[in-house]
Amino acid sequence: MSTPFPFTAVVGQDDLRLALLLNAVSPAVGGVLVRGEKGTAKSTAVRALSALVPEVDVVAGCRFSCAPGSPDPACPDGPHEAGPGVQRPARMVELPVGASEDRLVGALDIERALAEGVKAFEPGLLADAHRGILYVDEVNLLHDHLVDLLLDAAAMGASYVEREGVSVRHAARFLLVGTMNPEEGELRPQLLDRFGLTVEVAASREPDQRVEVVRRRLAYDDDPEGFAARWADEESAVRARIVAARELLPSVRLGDGALRQIAATCAAFEVDGMRADIVMARTATALAAWDGRTEVLAEDVRQAALLALPHRRRRNPFDAPGLDEDKLDETLEEFGGQDGDGDDDPDPDGPGGGGRPPQDGPDDGPEDGSAPQAPGDVPAQAESGEGGQPQPGGEQSPVRAAEPFRTKVLSVPGLGEGAAGRRSRARTEHGRTTGSRRPQGALTKLHLAATVQAAAPHQLARGRSGRGLVVRRDDLRQATREGREGNLVLFVVDASGSMAARQRMSAVKGAVLSLLLDAYQRRDKVGLVTFRGSAAEVALPPTSSVDAAAARLETLPTGGRTPLAAGLLRAHDVLRVERLRDAARRPLVVLVTDGRATGGPEPVTLAGRAARLFAADGIASVVVDCEAGPVRLGLTGQLAGELGGTAVTLDELRADSIAGLVRDVQGTSRRAA
Repeated sequence: MSTPFPFTAVVGQDDLRLALLLNAVSPAVGGVLVRGEKGTAKSTAVRALSALVPEVDVVAGCRFSCAPGSPDPACPDGPHEAGPGVQRPARMVELPVGASEDRLVGALDIERALAEGVKAFEPGLLADAHRGILYVDEVNLLHDHLVDLLLDAAAMGASYVEREGVSVRHAARFLLVGTMNPEEGELRPQLLDRFGLTVEVAASREPDQRVEVVRRRLAYDDDPEGFAARWADEESAVRARIVAARELLPSVRLGDGALRQIAATCAAFEVDGMRADIVMARTATALAAWDGRTEVLAEDVRQAALLALPHRRRRNPFDAPGLDEDKLDETLEEFGGQDGDGDDDPDPDGPGGGGRPPQDGPDDGPEDGSAPQAPGDVPAQAESGEGGQPQPGGEQSPVRAAEPFRTKVLSVPGLGEGAAGRRSRARTEHGRTTGSRRPQGALTKLHLAATVQAAAPHQLARGRSGRGLVVRRDDLRQATREGREGNLVLFVVDASGSMAARQRMSAVKGAVLSLLLDAYQRRDKVGLVTFRGSAAEVALPPTSSVDAAAARLETLPTGGRTPLAAGLLRAHDVLRVERLRDAARRPLVVLVTDGRATGGPEPVTLAGRAARLFAADGIASVVVDCEAGPVRLGLTGQLAGELGGTAVTLDELRADSIAGLVRDVQGTSRRAA
């Protein structure tokens, strides 16, 4: 086993280290979500934590890590007699993003069950992680069905396996640690709330600190054992401090004053539910124990809020996590001074100020006291005139999107085989069983009835004796299931001068933002192509981060002619490249335009030819008609016909319109059944 990088040798990242140490002191805090760009020591710090967590006592030979003093009465390896156990290091179990359900929760030995009639269960990663650490790198890329299983285990402290008439339950209480790069997509709100604390990490911009990072990394790579030995004393000191804090934790007093500050802070920031209050209370108590105190102070409450609340105050995936520290200080001051917990004004530079998460809340406003200008806002004088304040080169200043709304479900026709999601019908590993087939490769989902039916006629010839079936490899049948897949939703947005009227562009951006929110909820990848002037550009290559697409949309400039053909050709090229990368993910093109084509020679003819490329490839498409005014030319209908797709107006896009809630996009997918 390779020598891990020492936890105490990690340069900077005070917030990350503090959050991990608090969970080591009090696992009840609920784990840590680490958000940050690549190459910021997220995984290094998490893996190094396992060497600092105290050892655990377990029942000898128990595969489910039962505590000797209070063994689980429902343990599959039990019952156990209470008595002395053995010590072993706390486990750090890594859950790969591509893991199967059987690997996570465990699997039944189907062949033994059929051949011998016994219930043989092989534990999974949840059993291995019991009383230890479960680490998920790139947790935001975890498949939905695995997220559901993690949610259940985290909520109940146990894992339940119900399959083929066999029921197995075992304890599964673990410290959940996840790392993610927000550029690759956000987490489901339910899983986000399960993490007790969150920290934002970023690479230092200080040259001296960056030099030290490189120096230590090179020294570790040259001699891992020697480097770890040089940090052994610091590691031992931190380990001893964790043990001392654990012993002190039951004696820490959380007074009514501190509780009142916690409740007031959660109410002031309008977080949902009561989990935030509980996590803050546990975190503040752990902070006091970590500092060697038996009394929770206002500075502990403040630090707990900075770690426990940023990810809980988001209202939609486009909100950046963060906390307004001025508002936090005002709330603590207003409700402080009661019960002695809030007498001291928290000093950011004092003992409790270390490890503060980066400030992601709004910046201070202008010195004249006016409200800060939001991204995409334009000066008041730009509001005059329909097109807004002209910019150099004929561009119009960006306008803010209108309020998003719930959209209809636009789905790709046919039956796909792409990544699991919530948009279009697909053959998936999870969903309702529709039939069976012979396995192609490894057997993943057994169709029990079909297997028994295939084996039954041969029992006499195989000399069966006893209660078990004589089952051979050729008898096994794979269950075929139908569920939903995520698609690649490519937005092609007309940003030309004909779309530049402020109210009109605001409505268009609001519609695209609504579709982006729908794509986030349905686990789609998204991309953004815009066209104006004389060319088209890929504003955002296909990604799982819909908030990145929303940010690009917010600053989208408008103006110039309408090179519709260029926009369609650029979109077609994007899909061609993505097809090589992920052939199973079916695309859905959403073209947002008024249908005009004015850029380049013979613009209408070229646009028609470009549109017919999509129809020839069977790419599903929908045209969002943005034409306005009393005289309507109906150009989008003609364009949709050449694309082989469907045209909808902005009003028809709303889920509450009379046209209904679900619409299959016209056109024949190249993988349609």
